[in-house]
Amino acid sequence: MKTIIFNKLSQNKKVDLLQRPSIDMTKTYQIVKPILEDIKTNGQKSVLAYAKKFDGFYGNTLKVTEQEFVNSEKLVSNDFKKAVKIASKNIKKFHKEQMPKKYRIETMKGIRCSREFRAIENVGLYIPGGTAILPSTLMMLAIPAKIAVCKRIVVCSPTNKNITPEVLYVAKFLGIKEFYKVGGAQAIGLLAYGTEKIKKVDKIFGPGNQFVTAAKALVSIDPNGCAIDMIAGPSEVLVIADGFANPKYVAADLLSQAEHGNDSQVILCTTSKKFAYNVNEEIKVQTEKLERKDFINKSLENSFTIIFQSIDEAINFSNSYAPEHLILNFKKVKSKLSKIQNAGSVFIGPNSPESVGDYASGTNHSLPTYGYAKSIGGVAVEQFMKGITFQELSKAGIKNISQTVIELAETEKLQAHANAVKIRLEK
Repeated sequence: MKTIIFNKLSQNKKVDLLQRPSIDMTKTYQIVKPILEDIKTNGQKSVLAYAKKFDGFYGNTLKVTEQEFVNSEKLVSNDFKKAVKIASKNIKKFHKEQMPKKYRIETMKGIRCSREFRAIENVGLYIPGGTAILPSTLMMLAIPAKIAVCKRIVVCSPTNKNITPEVLYVAKFLGIKEFYKVGGAQAIGLLAYGTEKIKKVDKIFGPGNQFVTAAKALVSIDPNGCAIDMIAGPSEVLVIADGFANPKYVAADLLSQAEHGNDSQVILCTTSKKFAYNVNEEIKVQTEKLERKDFINKSLENSFTIIFQSIDEAINFSNSYAPEHLILNFKKVKSKLSKIQNAGSVFIGPNSPESVGDYASGTNHSLPTYGYAKSIGGVAVEQFMKGITFQELSKAGIKNISQTVIELAETEKLQAHANAVKIRLEK
C-alpha cells in the first residue's frame, strides 16, 4: 500500500482520495437489459436457458427439492451447524430490537392519526456464489425477513449442479422453503418479473457482482419490476489507528476486506509514520500465508495509507469518505464516537475485528458502500416492512380543521379538495 502525507496534498488531491475505483457500468447495462427483457417476455424458459448459459446449470428443475434440503444436513460438519446456531441466535437477538413501534395521537380535538407497520408480503433474497460461498449473507437477510413476518421469502443462488450444502443447510435451519438454483442477472429477472410458474416478489435484497448490481438498478426503475434494498458496490474498510495499536491486528483487518475481490478498497488512516511502515510490512508477511492473495494484491493496488496530524483530522476524512466498515483502534476511542457521522458499521477498540460483524456479533453485514453511508444505513428489519398512516375524524374534528384545509386547497386552486370538506359542513 502506498503511503500519503495528508497535509502535503493540494485540496484537489485530498478530494481525489475520496473517490472509489471507477466502475464503468455502461457495457454491463447493455448486456443485462436484453436478458431482463427476455425474461419479462418469455418467463421460465428464458430463466432456465440463461442459468445453463451463465451458471453452468444442467437439469430442468430450478427449484430446490425437499430431499436436497434434507441431504444438506448430512453434508455439513457439526462444527458448522454449531456456528450457524450461535450466529443466528445473536443476529436474531440484535434485530428483534429493530421492530418499529406503532403509535396513535390526537393532533386536534376530534382528529386521531396513527401509524402502523406491515411486513412486505413477498421478498427475494439473492445470495452470491461466485468466488466465495456466503451462507452468512443468507442469515443476514433471512433472519430480519422472518422477524418482520414476511409471508413469502424466496431465495436465489447460482449453481452448476448442486447448491453449496452450507447455504442449503442455513436455508433449512431458518425455515426457507422456496429456493431456486439460479444466479446473476437472470436471478434478478426471475425475482422481479416472475414467470408463469413463479410469482414475482415485491422487493429484492442482497449483494452481487456488477451484473447483479446492474440488474437490480434496472428492475428498480421499471414499473413492472420491483423495489430493491440498495445499490451495493465493492467491499471496503477504513481503519483509524494510532501508534499504540497492534500492527498485526490492523494488517489482518485490512486484509480481511482486501480478500473479497479485485475491486475492494482498504484504507489505513494513522498519526504515526512508523506505525504505517510496520503495518505495511505485516501485510506482506500475512498475505503470503493467504489462499486468496491474488485478489488481495489486486485490491491493494486500489488502496493506501494516509498520515494525519491528529485523530480528529482522520475522523473528518472518514466522515467524508463514508466507509462501509469503519474500525477505530486508538487510545480513548469512546471519547470520539460522537464525532462519527457517516459509516455503515463501526468496530470499536483493539478486540473488535470487522470479520466478527460479518458473521456473528449480531449486526448486519449488508451495508452501504461507495459513499452511500452518508444517506442510508445497512439492512434492518424495518426495510422488510412499510409504514401505513391512518386518520379518523369525528364531526367535531372535520369542523375544527375545515377552514385550514379549505384555505390551503383554494390557495393551490384545487377546488374539489376544498369541496370535499365544505360538503361535510352543509346542514
